[in-house]
Amino acid sequence: MNGSAIAEIFRNVLASDNAHSLAFSLHHRKVIDAITSCRTPALGGQVEHCDHCGHEIVRYHSCRDRHCPRCQTTARLSWVNDRLQELLPVGYFHAVFTVPHELNPFALRNKKCFYGLLFRAVKETILELAANPKRLGADIGVVAVLHTWGQALTDHPHIHCIVTGGGYDQASKRWKPCQNAFLFPIPVIRKLFRGKLIDFFIQAVKTGDITFTGSLADVAGERSFKELVNTLYVKEWTVYVKQPFASPEALVKYLGAYTHRVAISDSRIVEHNPQFVSFAYKDYAHEGERKIMALSPHEFVRRFLLHVLPQGFKKIRYFGFLAPRARKKRLTQCRTFFKKKPVDLKKGSSPWHQIVKELTGRDPLRCPKCDSGTLRCVVTLAPFTALIPTG
Repeated sequence: MNGSAIAEIFRNVLASDNAHSLAFSLHHRKVIDAITSCRTPALGGQVEHCDHCGHEIVRYHSCRDRHCPRCQTTARLSWVNDRLQELLPVGYFHAVFTVPHELNPFALRNKKCFYGLLFRAVKETILELAANPKRLGADIGVVAVLHTWGQALTDHPHIHCIVTGGGYDQASKRWKPCQNAFLFPIPVIRKLFRGKLIDFFIQAVKTGDITFTGSLADVAGERSFKELVNTLYVKEWTVYVKQPFASPEALVKYLGAYTHRVAISDSRIVEHNPQFVSFAYKDYAHEGERKIMALSPHEFVRRFLLHVLPQGFKKIRYFGFLAPRARKKRLTQCRTFFKKKPVDLKKGSSPWHQIVKELTGRDPLRCPKCDSGTLRCVVTLAPFTALIPTG
């Protein structure tokens, strides 16, 4: 059976007498099925035999769902390994863009549209300021990662950005560092970001891409909506920028902690039973103090599913000279200026075990018993049965 606490919580809720009180969409059902089947006979696996001492282990397959807390390590290491190849010898800033809580219900009920608008506002804010000769006047590189949760699993959409501390000037063919070792003035970033997202939001409401379902019907009227917009304009939005990282390598380690994170991991679960689920969280209203929250299993599952992203939605995006369409040419220009070898974008990722070994120093194919032999697959196990019916 799967050793995941979160998977066990899902199983217990589905097996409870009032499981019918949770109405799962087909997409949610697929995510639940993946998490509860992960690393169990349901997905099949293989028997591995040590070529030195004869020790055998059974390794069941992972579900590879991006919402599964157990499937992110290898994906994260592979992603970090690829980003290592693109690093420049410059400082990098960490910027975070957060929306006011008044917009959270709109984001929750219009996920694909609203999250897309949020990415667009962040992108245009950073690139517009970078292109301005008074600010930088150069082509900047940005990696943006969407998070939708707070520590208590409530809805809290925000975007983490890693931004190069400068950009490439096409006119002079040189790298231009940020002025005064600072990205851009935070009040300027905040005001521009606020204006752009509110404008995009209003236009999406006019076109019907943002709908007023559920409790949002209370602000569907023209007067109520106008009051909401006025409130958004007068509020001071939360945007902050941290100082540059000590080194590009430190950046990669930091990036890895954010890119493939899910709403909650097994390590935060303190205790769970049919009556409650307790988990650790940081209370940022009290300087990040560590506290314990207890929820009913049904409420825990409901909050977890709030953060399931729409199918096909890209939670990691690249802007500026890191944008997919421009990366080959523009990243090469940057690396050439710093006398770095061009990145081979066609080269595929290394095998998973090689990536794990390179970045952690641990060889997952080394026999855990004798620590000398190599584990080799000798038997392939077919999937046994689905743990959760799909019908």
